[in-house]
Amino acid sequence: MLAAPGDAPLCDERLAYEPKYDGIRALVALTPRGGRPVRVWSRLGNDKTDQFPEVTHALARFTRTLKAAVILDGEIVAVDARGEPTGFQRLQGRIHGQSTDAARHAPAVFVAFDILRDGDDDLRNLPLTARRARLERVHGSAGPGAFRLSTFVTGDGRALHRDALAHGREGLIVKRLDAPYRSGRRTREWIKLKLVGRQDCVVAGYTEPRQSRPYFGALLLGVYDDGELTYIGHTGAGFTHAELERLHRRMRALETPACPFRVRPATNERPHWIRPELVADVQFSEWTRDGRLRAPVYVGLRDDVRPTDVRREAFARHESRPRVALAAGGAAAAPPPLDTALARLVDELEALEARRRDGVLALPDGHRLEVANLAKVLWPGAGITKGELMRYYVRMSPWLLPAVADRPLVMKRFPNGIDAKAFYQQRAPAAVPPGVRVEVVAGDTEVPSRLVGGTLTTLLYMAQLAVISQDPWFSRVGTPDDADHVAFDLDPMPGVGFTRVLDVARWIRDELARLGVPGVPKTSGADGIHIYVPLPPGTSYESGRLFCQIVSTIVADRHPDAATVTRAVHARGRKVYVDYLQNIRGKTLATAYSARASDYAGVSTPLTWDEIEAGVDRRDFTMRTVPARVAALGDLWARLATGPPADLGAVLRYAPTSSTPPTRARSSRAAGSTAAARRPSGSTRGRRTRPSRARP
Repeated sequence: MLAAPGDAPLCDERLAYEPKYDGIRALVALTPRGGRPVRVWSRLGNDKTDQFPEVTHALARFTRTLKAAVILDGEIVAVDARGEPTGFQRLQGRIHGQSTDAARHAPAVFVAFDILRDGDDDLRNLPLTARRARLERVHGSAGPGAFRLSTFVTGDGRALHRDALAHGREGLIVKRLDAPYRSGRRTREWIKLKLVGRQDCVVAGYTEPRQSRPYFGALLLGVYDDGELTYIGHTGAGFTHAELERLHRRMRALETPACPFRVRPATNERPHWIRPELVADVQFSEWTRDGRLRAPVYVGLRDDVRPTDVRREAFARHESRPRVALAAGGAAAAPPPLDTALARLVDELEALEARRRDGVLALPDGHRLEVANLAKVLWPGAGITKGELMRYYVRMSPWLLPAVADRPLVMKRFPNGIDAKAFYQQRAPAAVPPGVRVEVVAGDTEVPSRLVGGTLTTLLYMAQLAVISQDPWFSRVGTPDDADHVAFDLDPMPGVGFTRVLDVARWIRDELARLGVPGVPKTSGADGIHIYVPLPPGTSYESGRLFCQIVSTIVADRHPDAATVTRAVHARGRKVYVDYLQNIRGKTLATAYSARASDYAGVSTPLTWDEIEAGVDRRDFTMRTVPARVAALGDLWARLATGPPADLGAVLRYAPTSSTPPTRARSSRAAGSTAAARRPSGSTRGRRTRPSRARP
């Protein structure tokens, strides 16, 4: 049974609401005695049993509790280090292999949302309410391992909808409670309510690569309309080097002289046509008026969708993510709704500050935290107190905590406010309250233990210590030598306006796009912009730093009057310093949604590239405006965790050959700087390095 794209009410007692899991649809047959205990198939009948051993083993253990054979419907979903579902792209390396390493680096779970058979009982004609009750009874207390039940809410899906928006998830599935299960049919009794633009696309060809890019330039994409294949656009973004090679090999075997599209499209480079047998999952921003995908990015190939079933799917971004309007003076509209526990905590903090009393907070995770001096003013110009900082972090914790989870933190403390002397603290205090996470980081010989992010208790404890910003490492405490992302830190020198910073950000975006590398921008919360690039698991800091050095140097060479990579401050002039040297173990940048010690109480705020193109005012993004922005636009920073990672190996192989500006010859000085960027500066993997301070 398949969901039809469309719209549905978010509050209706006849409906049930589930998250739209971004994985591989699967049927599971479990047999408690005799034969194979577990069989897993995709919806096209492809056997997936051996591709996901952790799922198969969990289901096999579960069969020991069964009294009769069952058939379940659900989704195989990749999960992150905290066990939270992530995007389909993380499953790509596992679809065509059975590697044990892949299971460790990209673990998966099976999320069941329906049951079709229980013993001799065919349940498909029962209403959803009865099938769900039977599914929950069969699942029992299996626990939160690699076999789970879907989140299932009846009557009111508004909270689930807000959560999906906040975390940048794909959408909801809305189901009629009285509907039977209709095998093999797409029906409006299940509605796919999309919040992020995703489209299955038939791959009908590819173009020749430009310059030094290997294999191919872009995929030519289509959907079926009245039985004919219609062109909807092309994408050259989102590919790793390995995926370029693998896709090219598959497409070469499918080449045909005839164009499969109803109308032959114009292409930028010479096209190669292929038989329309491959289906790609593509993320995009919106449909254009002429029916094309805007800003499409390749996510992965699907092997569970028939090409002839691919149709254009409705997506109306404005309905699910309205823009936030700022009132006069930068004040925002209503803040995002909170769950009951967080709302109570905000009220308690506000009451303590109003009475100028100290107190003990009872936190939602069961821990207790002493707070004091909540009325102390930390931002004199804005009149913002420690209590308001704490309330901001409570409100934003659902979005901020995932960004710092499992990452060592550096503290910069402002005990007397942002205008007084501050100091850095690397090591964790000798005694911390229960619930504050402290860890010893492998290879960290100079700092015996550090605070580690991810819990509300740790976040509020740091705010109590007058730590204003959350400054995490780029790696996690369990893999301290492997960077999860790299960043370009755009730092304007005195006298340089923010419009020039936006210019440099656009140039870096263009260079990243030329290389097929995704970039996620945010304001720094002070004067600059940070651009992050997600990396595959196991990438060293050295590789990330070298990549950033190459791109930064190329941009500085092409725009010498506006950008610089010169390290000596006195020699930078009135330019934007493109800092790639933050990509070293132990160095930090303020995370997304972190408050900053800037005079306007800025927040490091994720942006869209459309906003950077149009121009924004950094001072619009403050502790008092960002909560409403997130309520309206959702979690733009989720793209860093769920989007496709960059294949730096491929970029480092061919990027240096294309650094010459196309319209002018380089000076000998510029050529020298690019050559320096190509020289590795020595690996940091496995080496003990001195931790550095966070940037102000």
